[in-house]
Amino acid sequence: MINLPAGIKIYLAIAPINMHRSFDGLSMLAQEVVQQNPLKGHLFVFRNKRADKIKLFIWDRNGFFIFYKRVERGRFKFPKVNQDSIEISREELTLLLDGIDVSRLKRFPTLHYSVVA
Repeated sequence: MINLPAGIKIYLAIAPINMHRSFDGLSMLAQEVVQQNPLKGHLFVFRNKRADKIKLFIWDRNGFFIFYKRVERGRFKFPKVNQDSIEISREELTLLLDGIDVSRLKRFPTLHYSVVA
């Protein structure tokens, strides 16, 4: 997994894209689909129709990076939501890249402990 800067936002584009898109095409999708400025340093995640390929797109100081991953078996499990994009956590990105369906995971509420002296 790539080392992401602190405070970075990760946006998942839900609808599949044409994976032939490169820097300019992904930049346009970040603006039009995700509604975010690609030059802000956010990470954008896109997939193909079969969900066996994924592209990560990010601005880094003076240029864009594209990371491309293809799974040999199985599919990337994108959540089924009625939105064009969603924001996900680093942990959810890691699980997604490992082929785990993050929409089926149940997060337990955070426990708060009080210390009694």
